[in-house]
Amino acid sequence: MFIRVMNPIKTIHAIAPIRINDIGGWTDTWFAQQGKVFNIAVFPLVEVRIQVLENKERVDQRVLVRLENYGEALWINPENPAFDQHPLIQGAINSMPIPKDVMLHISLFSHVPAGSSTGTSASVCVTLLSALSQLSHQNLPAHDIAYMAHRVETEKLGLQSGIQDQMAAAHGGICFIDMFKYPEATVTKLDVEETLLEELSQRISLIYLGQSHSSSAMHEEVITFLEEKGAQFTIIQALRALAEQAKNHMLEGNLEALGEVMIHNNECQRSLHSGLISEEADSVIAIAKKYEAAGWKVNGAGGKGGSLTILGNQDEKQREGMLEELNSLGKGIRSIPISLARFGVTVQVEDP
Repeated sequence: MFIRVMNPIKTIHAIAPIRINDIGGWTDTWFAQQGKVFNIAVFPLVEVRIQVLENKERVDQRVLVRLENYGEALWINPENPAFDQHPLIQGAINSMPIPKDVMLHISLFSHVPAGSSTGTSASVCVTLLSALSQLSHQNLPAHDIAYMAHRVETEKLGLQSGIQDQMAAAHGGICFIDMFKYPEATVTKLDVEETLLEELSQRISLIYLGQSHSSSAMHEEVITFLEEKGAQFTIIQALRALAEQAKNHMLEGNLEALGEVMIHNNECQRSLHSGLISEEADSVIAIAKKYEAAGWKVNGAGGKGGSLTILGNQDEKQREGMLEELNSLGKGIRSIPISLARFGVTVQVEDP
């Protein structure tokens, strides 16, 4: 997976989870101002490995980035503010002080397809920033790393971004995010009994909808609409309430009620714009209904491509039958094996 470089000064290895089943999404944004989100961190993970070498010749282009998923490599000047190639990666690298006496060979790898609507880009940014922070021995708290990753997207790159993806990657676990004033938030990792975690792990599935998610102009239409309606718009209020309900049902151990909340949230998204729930998502939902799944929800903001979370029922044979039929749909639609991630971003420094 990673290309080794001989004789590094040290190697920094960082991993972080992605997130699924974000109940209350769209409320963790600047136009909502206050929000509540429930989400679940899962593996497969995002992985960053940095090999630190001596920069004996003091060259400016001293950061080599290998994007393993794309088969690409690029050299970056960490002092150059121009983000012309892979701007998220360049923005993260430019956010951390990199000593002039070192060269970095960075490898990044994601175990899920790009554009899966599972917060992968935020996980990449959180993981890379956490690894880079070790160069100056900052050991920043996970919460601070999440804020920094959010600022890379919103301030450096001028992108629309809520805060929940960065928080999930940084903290892991089953999270309840209370954004009391954008972008400031508290994060609570829910303390859930082991037996319930095991049941949830068996019943929850991630279904890739066959193509990378494309936010396109449709999301800008939704954002403009929500901005005009304001923070007290009824759908925003409903989404906040659903996140609270999801948290409470999880703490009560009531997965059937959690499934109902997922369905309700999915329909709230549809009411924002019919295009947020794609034809492919509805074809997957139809099979989930056929096999009496407890709940389903399009991940992230919704739209073309991406993925969907399904909470299957308690019958193992029905769940197996559902996944078998889903995997036979074609068009690239398939289940992605997942497991619950109990921790967030983790960094290990290896000396030679």
